[in-house]
Amino acid sequence: MTFEETGLKPEILKAIAEMGFENPTPIQEVTIQHLINSTQDLVALAQTGTGKTAAFGLPVINNISMQIKEVQSLILCPTRELCLQITRDLDKFSAYIPGFKTIPVYGGADITKQIRELKSGGQIVVGTPGRVHDLIRRKLLNISAIRWMILDEADEMLTMGFKEELDAILATTPAEKQTLLFSATMPLGISEIKSKYLNNALEMSVGKRNAGAENVEHHYYMVHAKDKYATLKRIADNYPDCYAIVFCRTRMETRDVAEQFMADGYNADALHGDLSQAQRDQVMARFRSKQLQMLIATDVAARGLDVTELSHVINYSMPDDPEVYIHRSGRTGRAGKSGISVTIINMKETGRLKQIEKLSRKKFERKMVPGGEEIVEKQLFHLIERVKNVDISSGQVEKYIPQILEQFEGMSHSDIVKHFVSLEFNELLDYYKNARDLNIRVEAGRDSMGRNDRGDRGSERMSFTKLFINAGKKQNLNASGLIGLINEYSNRRNIEIGKIDIQRKFSFFEVDSAFEKDLVNALNNQVIEGHVINIGKVQSIEGQPASSREGGSFRREGSGGGYGGGRPREGRSREGGFNDRSDRPRRRRN
Repeated sequence: MTFEETGLKPEILKAIAEMGFENPTPIQEVTIQHLINSTQDLVALAQTGTGKTAAFGLPVINNISMQIKEVQSLILCPTRELCLQITRDLDKFSAYIPGFKTIPVYGGADITKQIRELKSGGQIVVGTPGRVHDLIRRKLLNISAIRWMILDEADEMLTMGFKEELDAILATTPAEKQTLLFSATMPLGISEIKSKYLNNALEMSVGKRNAGAENVEHHYYMVHAKDKYATLKRIADNYPDCYAIVFCRTRMETRDVAEQFMADGYNADALHGDLSQAQRDQVMARFRSKQLQMLIATDVAARGLDVTELSHVINYSMPDDPEVYIHRSGRTGRAGKSGISVTIINMKETGRLKQIEKLSRKKFERKMVPGGEEIVEKQLFHLIERVKNVDISSGQVEKYIPQILEQFEGMSHSDIVKHFVSLEFNELLDYYKNARDLNIRVEAGRDSMGRNDRGDRGSERMSFTKLFINAGKKQNLNASGLIGLINEYSNRRNIEIGKIDIQRKFSFFEVDSAFEKDLVNALNNQVIEGHVINIGKVQSIEGQPASSREGGSFRREGSGGGYGGGRPREGRSREGGFNDRSDRPRRRRN
């Protein structure tokens, strides 16, 4: 199918032709014609990077009436970066429609400027849930006449804790409208929104649900936890032309890795929630223009970063949720190009890697961390290739050639080459001289040194303690939020965490037994969002294993059994939600 066959107006076809679009992607092909000709609600499932903005943007622009003054379409998305990217795309699509205007509204920016834009009028408003909800409450944004309600990356908005805002916004929209829900995954929350706010929705799925991109290779390196940073450096050195996003778990880890990486001379910078909007814009502009080779980022900070030419996605920390991995890996291998998704793991994380393999339906290939000789050889021939490809047609150095040849008089051709190569490579050769092997040599669950992944010998293998905490999905706690709590209140980032099981009102998690008492003492009696934290060791009853299902029989050490319950005890109160300890923004903020 061509775009001409979809039924789009000539003005739109002219705009997308200038953008270089020739044929619709699969998600565009199945949605554009439907949305042009039908008012039926739609749920579209497609992976990141498949052209979802054009899939809903082109038909909505096509059907909007320029005679109506009120806002006709509201598009909600999870982050300010994605909000601005959608706005830029819609501006390009509507370039030849006189008077067409798209207004972005998002947190972290001057609201007075956004209010002025709204008062001047526009056909489409693109916004983050917190800012849109705020503007509606102030009666500054009127969505009573919208004809299209679009939820882009709805799964991520729920993950970031915006369910309240989504419910409040959707409740104020008119009954007679077309609601379009675009998502990469279909978690329970999306199903609830679909049943509550969509009417007789048609569901379209392009590709396998939760499947990874087809043209992305999945590699992993298995090393000791203490060697992760050294492994990252070797990966960067082994791929001299690497253009990548390096994903870390928390903003603190992101900042630490980026600072060390830049101090070691790598062309990189950080993107995380502690940066101001101006700083974020500056970093992203440098990365998009390839002034930066590698961007160290959290998942939330990187949402909406539209870069189509990434060669690699590097998982410095494996995500807790397999679906997050699919989102990450989908950032490379776009626009018909191939890409590589790299994950650095330790032996304890092999089970989680298998979960991701199963969900994404992709096989991960183990790669060995390159040694010093391999890296030096790769860098050397990369330099030679760059020298061969240098443009010398301008002749600017011609006048210096006689003097240069005089300086090299008496030296052979090979000696001159050796001098130039040594000038460039002596430091690298010294660094990698006698470089140790970082790879874990697995044999029956142990490495080549006869130790487990923490370097403990024989009988000193790490043991885990199963802990209970009286918070769960009802308190908006998720796996990354729990890890954030542990990191913050323990003041450590090296505590090994095993299996996490989040239930409705309580949760279980495994923690390195060496830190059990410290963690219980640090978290017990803390008050977060008015909720008193109770935490303790899970004990089995009458020799039976502790149950992790709600209502199961277990006993928490130091408690009267059961979960939560009892009279609230005194404790220090703290602002913010349970998930604020992760790299996710606080609720009601974008």
